[in-house]
Amino acid sequence: MIQERLSKLEGYLSELRDLESTTFQEYQINKFIRKFVERTLHTAIEACLDIGRRIIALANLRQPEDNKAVFTILAEADILPSVYLNNFQAMAGFRNVLVHEYAGLDDVAVFGVLKKHLGDFDIFIKAITAYLAQSI
Repeated sequence: MIQERLSKLEGYLSELRDLESTTFQEYQINKFIRKFVERTLHTAIEACLDIGRRIIALANLRQPEDNKAVFTILAEADILPSVYLNNFQAMAGFRNVLVHEYAGLDDVAVFGVLKKHLGDFDIFIKAITAYLAQSI
């Protein structure tokens, strides 16, 4: 399951990177691009959370009380680099915005994640891959 989700996550990132050259004006005008970015960011974050929850269960770590805690627990266990914990927790918060505030999403914020934070997913993938390699 973890490898499957990692593969999906890499696919989502590849698709989002295809849109990195999109201008904010294009993003605002084209509802298909906006909806694609919103949904793909949502599913990418869900993949990270699924992976995190599975690793927490397999490693017998304490159970998270919310999505932000998934990343906190992984950082406490030195599975994720703690220097990026704020970024990962922001990712969990952004997921909640995408899911619960979908009717009033801020285009500037979503576009900002597309332009500035895809690297956070790369850090997550690299850390999880390293953890899996050493735990085999």
